[in-house]
Amino acid sequence: MSRSVSRRTFLAAAAGAAAIAGLGGCGAPERAGAALTSGLPLPKPFTVPLPRPAPARPGADGVYELVQRPADMEIIPGFRTEIWGYGGTFPGPLFDVRTGSPVRVRMVNRLPVPTSTHLHGGATPADSDGYPTHLVVPAPLTGTFHAAHGGQAAHTSSVWRLTPERFVHEYPLDQPAAMLWYHDHRMDFTAPQVYRGLAGMFLVRDGVEDALPLPRGERELPLLICDRAFEEDGSFRYPSRDPSLLGEPGVTGTHHQGVEGDVILVNGAPWPEAEVDAARYRLRILNAANARRLDLRLDPPPPSGAAFTQLGSDLGLLARPQPLDRVELASAERADVIVDFGTYPVGTEVVLRNALGTGAAGDVMRFRVARRAADDSAVPAILADVPPLTAAQAVTSRRFDFRRSGPGAHGKQWMINGQPFTPSTPLASPRLGTTELWTLTSDFHHPVHVHLGRFQVLGRNGRAPRAIDAGWKDTVDVRPYEVVQVLVRFEGYRGRYLLHCHNLEHEDMAMMADLDVV
Repeated sequence: MSRSVSRRTFLAAAAGAAAIAGLGGCGAPERAGAALTSGLPLPKPFTVPLPRPAPARPGADGVYELVQRPADMEIIPGFRTEIWGYGGTFPGPLFDVRTGSPVRVRMVNRLPVPTSTHLHGGATPADSDGYPTHLVVPAPLTGTFHAAHGGQAAHTSSVWRLTPERFVHEYPLDQPAAMLWYHDHRMDFTAPQVYRGLAGMFLVRDGVEDALPLPRGERELPLLICDRAFEEDGSFRYPSRDPSLLGEPGVTGTHHQGVEGDVILVNGAPWPEAEVDAARYRLRILNAANARRLDLRLDPPPPSGAAFTQLGSDLGLLARPQPLDRVELASAERADVIVDFGTYPVGTEVVLRNALGTGAAGDVMRFRVARRAADDSAVPAILADVPPLTAAQAVTSRRFDFRRSGPGAHGKQWMINGQPFTPSTPLASPRLGTTELWTLTSDFHHPVHVHLGRFQVLGRNGRAPRAIDAGWKDTVDVRPYEVVQVLVRFEGYRGRYLLHCHNLEHEDMAMMADLDVV
């Protein structure tokens, strides 16, 4: 039965979850494994120009077609790397579309493995959401896929939906302006398939954003940040148990904790440099790494003012801009920020660093302030109408505990509420048009992502959220033995969606759950 959540109930739930989080683990939180080390000489940072992803364009029939296929790219100068890319590029083409103008995207699979594509942050009908067992199967595997796919033998055939070669996704885009992204979501193999290149950015715009005097055009930079390691021949180095990705899923060694590489890529380029005017720039930052967390700083910091002015979060603009000296993002989180390079003298080289990285992985990219230029942009005091949610609006409360359990069928398993992912078996059934209070607990760093639902962070360990938690979110970083309360709103569509950890290795090792929105 639906019920309102009183302040007493909310505090009791938080206190109980805190006790579980504090006592449920065995000692200190497990640490991430060592980053993979490349077998080739790494390039000197800041010698490659920052690329801009190619724009996505619709065909004559009005449908965007993306062919998932292998392609060779020069990522490390002097070496060729085979990527698996949307349109044969890494990252995939950049969508720049508008709220209220529905988009149809035809995915054509010409890879040697099945795929499933998810528009991350999209308010999307369940049929087009990219459920992990709804697979687009390439022609050579049609009819023989199950025989080759030994890793999923434990799952019954009833959970699979196999579409031969191509599938058209329907994206209504009935949502505010935001930076979304799209990536592979195949059952048990999301991590290695995203690692090989199946990711791209998806910008949604609307009239509210249009009316703001923000930097535009060349002064708006989408930045997809990830990390990779490379073999001696330039190919990607990834610790798959079965590199064909058609047999046993999972990773070797300690990498079940999350795979990190020693090369930082921005828009597919290693430690690039961007030449900028002495003016304001809008940076649309996406952490697209499998597991690496980011704590981004500017070096040197600006002579005056905060390093960043945050405009938006995962799912759109904040109500008001906020100054930040650092931008912290777990995997899949986004930040929409302004950096005013006009505060720096011309000729200054400003490095974007990751305070959580070591060695070369502590650098991300460099901006070189090249010239003075006119700047008619501004950051207004009010950005958008973002009504705050309150605990009193919640019709029910739930707890989701993200924790490693004992060895599973393929090694380590990460579970939610002690249960591994079982397709088509919902862990919760939220009602459409309602708000729920969720308490999230963990034993490790778990970036928790909700499909369809959007949420606001209510508190951390009984205290206020962090500044970076502001606004509408679809992913939240839950840190070791932390208690995070979020208010989740379900709007748009009924059907089967997902709750999961966006550390992709955790996701592949069972840390997902069905949500049946009714």
